[in-house]
Amino acid sequence: MDRTTDLVVIGAGPAGYAAAIRCAQLGFKTICIDKSVDVQRKPTLGGTCLNWGCIPSKALLDISQKFKDTKEYAEIGIGVSEPTMDVNQMMAFKDSVVKRLTGGIQTLFTGNGVTFLPGVGQLGHGKQVSYRGHDGTSELIDAKHVILAPGSVPMEISAAPLDNEFIVDSTGALEFDKVPKKLGIIGAGIIGLELGSVWRRLGSEVVILEALDDFLPMVDRRIARDALRIFKQQGLDIRLGARVVGTEVSDGSVSVNYQLKGEDQTYACDKIIVAVGRRPYTEGLLSEGSAIKADERGSLFVNDLCSTSAPDIYAVGDVVRGPKLAHKGMEEGVMVAERIAGHKPLVNYDTVPSVIYTHPEIAWVGETESEIQAMGDEFKSGMFSYAANGRAIAANDTDGMVKIIADKATDRVRGIHIIGSQASELIAQGVIAMEFGATAEDLALTMFAHPSLSESVHEAALGVNGNAIHAVNRRKSSK
Repeated sequence: MDRTTDLVVIGAGPAGYAAAIRCAQLGFKTICIDKSVDVQRKPTLGGTCLNWGCIPSKALLDISQKFKDTKEYAEIGIGVSEPTMDVNQMMAFKDSVVKRLTGGIQTLFTGNGVTFLPGVGQLGHGKQVSYRGHDGTSELIDAKHVILAPGSVPMEISAAPLDNEFIVDSTGALEFDKVPKKLGIIGAGIIGLELGSVWRRLGSEVVILEALDDFLPMVDRRIARDALRIFKQQGLDIRLGARVVGTEVSDGSVSVNYQLKGEDQTYACDKIIVAVGRRPYTEGLLSEGSAIKADERGSLFVNDLCSTSAPDIYAVGDVVRGPKLAHKGMEEGVMVAERIAGHKPLVNYDTVPSVIYTHPEIAWVGETESEIQAMGDEFKSGMFSYAANGRAIAANDTDGMVKIIADKATDRVRGIHIIGSQASELIAQGVIAMEFGATAEDLALTMFAHPSLSESVHEAALGVNGNAIHAVNRRKSSK
C-alpha cells in the first residue's frame, strides 16, 4: 500500500517527536516512523533519551543520591537505621518512569493527530520514504517534506569490544541486577561521570580511565578543577592520561589494560562501562538514490536552519552538527516545523545550556575564559561560593560556586558557569539573561529571593564589577 502525506519524520526521539507534534499542531498531515522497541519487543517512543539515556539515568542518579543522603542524616540530627538498597526495586522504579513518559508521547501523538508507524523508515529518491513495519508490512510514502531525526548511539572502541555482560555501553550500565564490587569506566566525560556517580554511591569501587590529560576540557578551568577535587573526595578514582589498549574476560571478571605515564597497567573488575561518547545513527537511513550527504563521522550536512542540500528535506538532533543534547534537538525540531509553516524562528546556538547531573551538578552556557582569550578579547568575571550562600549552608550542601564572565568593554554576559546543587535549574537564569543580551549590571540590579541558591547568581553578577555584598571583592584599581 502506498500513501501520500504532508510530512514524514523519521525518528521519535526528542528532536523527532517534538517536530512531529509541532507539525501536526500547525495543520500538517504528519507521519512519524520509529523502529525502537522495549525489552518486551513492543514499539516505544521517545528514543534513547526517554528509554535508555537522559530519563532512566536521572532516575538512578536521584535514587542513588537519596540513598547516600540517608546514610548521612545523622549529621543533621535525623536518626535512621542503616539503609539498604534493593537494586531490582530501583530498576523497577526506573522502568516505571520510562513507561510513564514514553506512554505520554503516545498520548501526545494521538491528541495532536500524529500517525505513528512502528518500524524502519528509509529516505529514497526525492522525498519518498520507504517504510517496513515490525509486522512485515511495507509501503512507499510520498511526502511534501521530510525531517530526519534518527538520533545517535554509543561509540565503541576496538580495545574494549562489547559483550553486553562484562563489557557494556551506557545502555547496559542502566540494567545491572546488582551493585558491582569493582567497576571500571572508560571515559571521564558526562556519561562516565554520571554512571560512575550512581554506582559509587551504591557501594562500588569505581575507577575511571580517561585518555585526555585535561579533565572536562569543555568546562571552565576553575569549575573543572573544583569538580575533579570533589569527585575524588567522593571516592571516584579518576585517572587522567590513561589510554586503554585492551581488555580480557576470564573466570567471571574482566581486566582492562591501559598505559599511564609510559607504564603498562591493569585494573581487574566485575564490569566495564565504555562511555567514550556517541555517534550519529544513520545505518539504513539513506538509500543509494538519496541526495543527502554526510561527513566522515556520519553527521548529515545542514545549514543553520537545519536544511539539507536536498529541497524540503531537513535533519535535526544528534545526527547534525552541534552538541548531542535532547533540548537542542527539540528546539531544532520545532524550528523546522515552524519554518515549513512559513514562520521565521531561529535556534540560538550560542545559548545552548549543558549539564552534568552529578552531585554537585555542573552546568554552563556561553563561553569560557579560555575561549574568550583565544579570540583576543578582554573580559572580567565575578565568582560566588555556595559556602557563603545561606540556603546552601542551611541545607548542608555547600560544595559549589557560580562564575559569570562579561565582556570588559560592554559588560555584556558572555558565559555563566556553575557547579553546585541545582545547577541544572540555575543555569536557566543565565540562558534567559544571555538571550536578552543582558549585562552583568542587569543581573546585579535584579532582585532575587532570600534565602535561595539563586542569590549566588546575583552575587556573582555583582562581583563582576566589584560590588558583591556577601563576599570580599577584588581591590579596584586606583587608576
